[in-house]
Amino acid sequence: MAIKTGVVGAAGFAGIEAVRLLLGHPDFQLVAATSDELAGRPLASCYPGFAGATDLAFSAHADAPLGDCEVVFLAVPHTAALAMAPDLVQSGAAVIDLSADFRLKDPAVYEAWYGVPHTQRELLAEAAFGLPELFPEGLQQQAARFAQGRGALVACAGCYPTATSLAAAPLVRAGLLGAGPVVADAVSGVTGAGKKANARTHFCSADENLAAYGVASHRHTPEIEQILGLRDRLVFTPHLGPLKRGILSTVTMPLAQPATQQQLDALYAGFYAGAPFVTYLGGDAQPQTSSVAGTNRAHVSAVADGRTGTVIATCAIDNLCKGAAGQAVQCANIVCGLPETAGLDGVGLPV
Repeated sequence: MAIKTGVVGAAGFAGIEAVRLLLGHPDFQLVAATSDELAGRPLASCYPGFAGATDLAFSAHADAPLGDCEVVFLAVPHTAALAMAPDLVQSGAAVIDLSADFRLKDPAVYEAWYGVPHTQRELLAEAAFGLPELFPEGLQQQAARFAQGRGALVACAGCYPTATSLAAAPLVRAGLLGAGPVVADAVSGVTGAGKKANARTHFCSADENLAAYGVASHRHTPEIEQILGLRDRLVFTPHLGPLKRGILSTVTMPLAQPATQQQLDALYAGFYAGAPFVTYLGGDAQPQTSSVAGTNRAHVSAVADGRTGTVIATCAIDNLCKGAAGQAVQCANIVCGLPETAGLDGVGLPV
């Protein structure tokens, strides 16, 4: 039987991407898509790409039939999930949170970087971190809870942390990381800044332009450090690029001991051998955002630089898919006991 599903915050970029994926999913039935601003309007009237695919209309948050939903995606700003998740989990729903509210396991770190108190510390301790390639155990634990009729909670990894961590994790977990800082430079498309435009994301500012932002202060820094176990060792600099979708993260890591390219290729290829959405390209090919646009796929490459004793690892993802909604659906598949790849396209657009 179809699994009744809702998306809260469906009008935003990540939320409407979740809607797109769920409409094509073989097992999830989208019954609620909320937006106070667009309440009552058919999805297809606001997003013409849905014409002929659904007759569903947006509903106000307060009026949405979320009580009927077995799975609820929260595509909401931080702090909103703190208010919504507890009741949904208590009702027995699987809550897949795309916000930052349950990602950082130390509430003091969350409070320091987000400037608000964490009001759900008990639930925070129970939540699984939603990056399946690196933290499958927590998702399996949530799947067991859900199978027993209990509510589940997954805090999906952020877009920059996903790309950066997939690039760096094989080397870090192999114990080959040397002393010194890890430097990550990442470029994101404009959709990563959210639907509401500002002076920085206005077409006239973003087109034909590259700019760093959040230098030494971006909120994804502690999340990446948590994933990789590198507290206070990450130098993370995000950049805004003139593209709609995509993230390319380049991570430069010091080696503890010399490694050849052949050793590096074997390490990375073996690490991701069982990951259906991660492809290791090898050192000769470099990831590009256009190759993964619209998919839940991540392309990874790693190059050994013997001259400097470093490894330069790169990863390309679609920030709205593997970096947000696609990863959320991937996590929901696991929690609901479905094939991990259900409803997710792994083939990019060739041109």
